[in-house]
Amino acid sequence: MVADASTVIPDGALVTTGSRIEAVGERRELVETYPDHERVECDVLMPGTVGAHVHSVQSLGRGIADDTELLDWLFDYVLPMEATLTEREMEIAAKLGYLELVESGTTTAIDHLSVAHADRAFEAAGEIGIRGLMGKVLMDRRSPDGLLEETDRALDETEELIREYHGAFDDRIRYAVTPRFAVSCTEECLRGARELADEYDGVRIHTHASENRSEIETVEADTGMRNIHWLDEVGLTGEDVVLAHCVWTDESEREVLAETGTHVTHCPSSNMKLASGIAPIWDYLDRGINVALGNDGPPCNNTLDPFTEMRQASLLQKVDRLDPTAAPAQDIFEMATVNGAKAAGFEKLGKLEEDWRADVIGLRTDITRATPLHDVLSHLVFAAHGDDVVFTMVDGDVLMDDGEVTAVDADEIRREAGEIDLDLEDARESARQVKP
Repeated sequence: MVADASTVIPDGALVTTGSRIEAVGERRELVETYPDHERVECDVLMPGTVGAHVHSVQSLGRGIADDTELLDWLFDYVLPMEATLTEREMEIAAKLGYLELVESGTTTAIDHLSVAHADRAFEAAGEIGIRGLMGKVLMDRRSPDGLLEETDRALDETEELIREYHGAFDDRIRYAVTPRFAVSCTEECLRGARELADEYDGVRIHTHASENRSEIETVEADTGMRNIHWLDEVGLTGEDVVLAHCVWTDESEREVLAETGTHVTHCPSSNMKLASGIAPIWDYLDRGINVALGNDGPPCNNTLDPFTEMRQASLLQKVDRLDPTAAPAQDIFEMATVNGAKAAGFEKLGKLEEDWRADVIGLRTDITRATPLHDVLSHLVFAAHGDDVVFTMVDGDVLMDDGEVTAVDADEIRREAGEIDLDLEDARESARQVKP
């Protein structure tokens, strides 16, 4: 059992009562102390991972936008897809995304939804049982038909969703005000996002920042400032802010991130696939900036497997720094667990420890890839796959057992998702007209 990045109990076990972990220790002692507890046997137990930047509702677009630069990817493919989705299709897309997360060991997601029908994603998350920090996307400029909103209307709908879903499903779901990024949001919208987050206790802010050089050039042309400085100017930095990517930042911007306590989510697979660049995450960590891990969306990854992301994060830093000691397994494991929980704002999450939240996953190791198993932490970071996960628990509720999802009908979700036909031509033309 891997309780955290520095605690491995070779023949370990834990006991859960309700939504909390009651005891952690050696299996034999706990079996003797709690003889009447129902038992689940797994080869390896570990904390559930935190996907600190995902796009669940983009799951229907997996494979439609390969080999494409970021702004082309966004305006020619992804935004048109989001603009065409009906209320029912958005619900199916969210369920498909959450299903993949649960199946591959992600128990908490910081989820960047879409402009319309965000309520269907909240309901889907509640039905499946995943823990999440999520929000409706805000886009009040440079946006295609179906996604462009009036600023006041977008902020008003956001406030309605906060009142409805922040703290919903036994506080398993919390709200993040979610501007798409500075390119597609006016100053009024960005400042309005800050005002809403300040008004409601525990509401956070989640947006993209400095992912791509073209994005930075656009923001600088609009504002006369580099991206992080602009976000800081309008209030989108701080301990309640999660910025995805932060690939292209200069010294002064990194100082702002450190001084304000802003969280950064590293998405290595997405950054590699879109050729966005290599985020300087080890410099961020050296400055005391909290760095978490995320998959980004299925159209730019194309998987929501957290173990793939751990491996990629470590290897990418090693080759970037030409240093094989960079990004060791322990630090990467923390990024995928406790660092992500800190970014999401959930307390006592990301470790297997007494009185912490009972978010637990179990993996099988009776596979060639896990033989021999000299170092379990090394295996989890460098060799494990999401399909090794056989058990997923959130808040003490079992969502998957023995490799079978118990919370929902997984086959039905996959069937419905497979029947959706994406007709994007008209939406693409609309998006091209507003593309930066």
